Amino acid sequence: MDTIASLFSFITTPVSWVIVQFHTVYGTIFGPDTGWAWGLSIVSLVILIRICLIPLFVKQIKATRAMQTLQPEMKKIQERYKNDKQRQSEEMMKLYKESGTNPLSSCLPILAQSPFFFALYHVLNGIASGKTIGVINDQLLASAQKAHIFGAPLAAKFMDSQSRVEALNASLTDVRIVTAVMIVLMSASQFYTQRQLMTKNVDTTVKTPFMQQQKMLMYVFPVMFAVFGINFPVGVLVYWLTTNVWTMGQQMYVIHNNPTPGSKAQAAYLERLFKHVTHHGKTRNRRERAIVKAIVVKGRDRNEFERKFINGLNKAGLAAQADGAVVKSESVAVAQSEDGTTTTVAAPRRQQPKRQTKAQRQSGGAKSDGDATESPSLSKSDQPQEASSGAAEKAASKPGNGARSRAQSGQRKGPQRPKSSSKK
Repeated sequence: MDTIASLFSFITTPVSWVIVQFHTVYGTIFGPDTGWAWGLSIVSLVILIRICLIPLFVKQIKATRAMQTLQPEMKKIQERYKNDKQRQSEEMMKLYKESGTNPLSSCLPILAQSPFFFALYHVLNGIASGKTIGVINDQLLASAQKAHIFGAPLAAKFMDSQSRVEALNASLTDVRIVTAVMIVLMSASQFYTQRQLMTKNVDTTVKTPFMQQQKMLMYVFPVMFAVFGINFPVGVLVYWLTTNVWTMGQQMYVIHNNPTPGSKAQAAYLERLFKHVTHHGKTRNRRERAIVKAIVVKGRDRNEFERKFINGLNKAGLAAQADGAVVKSESVAVAQSEDGTTTTVAAPRRQQPKRQTKAQRQSGGAKSDGDATESPSLSKSDQPQEASSGAAEKAASKPGNGARSRAQSGQRKGPQRPKSSSKK
């Protein structure tokens, strides 16, 4: 660890300068030689670094979600070119380039924070060794060595010997109790942060190897922190515990307000948004309009929770617009009672005619034909005789009409047999 920390000695001076500036402020309140002054200086250093890293954190979220979206395509490429590793790598890079995704973006906050972490370790190790480092002079060095957090010096470690702890004017028991509690809290916060990411903010509709990797990291990271934590000074444990707590709170805020599509967190968020929109009758701010706009743009590609949200708005008489606004639907009527109160009543829908069976259609057709024969206002007896005689002459003039008329009257076609005279 000392060798790695020495590699980042170029940033030791800026880190020590920031700590000294915060120590000057807190020293006037709590006293320059107290653990509160030096401990809060380290906490303030963490907060300052994490505020500066917020743009990288936002980029990390976008990159993580983009990687989750690409997992099915990546799996297809792996199966297609499983025997050709070079072609597989080329296709992966092509996929990343087309989608504008960088796999290293998800690690940017950790990579950017690492130099500050090792620089702080280098400063605290110098304080434990009694060496001036950065802008920390002899006076500040003596003040830092006197500072204790719950009885444990800032530069003390869990694995320090009795003689070294006594040289820092502390008890070995106090040092080990304080460091053990901080290591447990550090590992627990890391586990909870990873767990809430896996259980609440992961798309449950897509099963990918990325989810298995996250589950594995959920158990590996806390163990790594516990193993390395016994070699960290108390000041570094304060730094790392503060970092984990900040990450946990920052992630809780993101999950609550900008969850991953298809996750349980999105279902809870859309349920809250539905209650707010139906209560106010509109979206309240730009963020809500952006969420509704993204759902409307998806169209048929909406997931289960998004479809439920849109259908709920329609049932409540509201309609989501393409710009993210929510307005009252035209299919909703407003009825006013005698006491002046208004109630929203859904307009009656147009009833579609029932589909008839074949037998019903045939019987209906026969009935309509019968009605059509009775529809004329004049019967045969009421028609003029000239018209009837003229029609008869026309029918007789046409060939074959006589035979057809006799067949229709019940007589057989062809020559008729003579009737027997004996039978009357």
